[in-house]
Amino acid sequence: MDDEINRIREKRIQELKEKMKHTASADVQNVDEMHFQEFIKTHPFVVLDFWAEWCAPCRRVGVVIEDLSKEFSGKVTFGKCNTEDNRRLAIQFNITAIPSIMLFSHGQLVDRIIGAYPKEAIREKIVRKFNLK
Repeated sequence: MDDEINRIREKRIQELKEKMKHTASADVQNVDEMHFQEFIKTHPFVVLDFWAEWCAPCRRVGVVIEDLSKEFSGKVTFGKCNTEDNRRLAIQFNITAIPSIMLFSHGQLVDRIIGAYPKEAIREKIVRKFNLK
């Protein structure tokens, strides 16, 4: 019974990984350690989602981030950073739990959201921190 459950679980994880690859939006940019500084300094308002492939709450937040990137297109730039591949950035920002969403205004960290919050809560924080209407 346990083997069957594990096999089903592994199959489902693989399916979700494949789905994430195919549904990745061009509106959400992948950010790595090499391009991080340029990314936050080039764009006035940045929302950066720190995540990992194995993290189920990160996958739920990833969908929210993609939706919000479309909603705030032209006003806020969205990115995602895999903490497994960019450990120095995770350490630099003292990320001990994921998902962690960092909000940057003109290159400066202005707020962080730790955990899988609903879309409305994340939207409200973005509007408030970036003075958007």
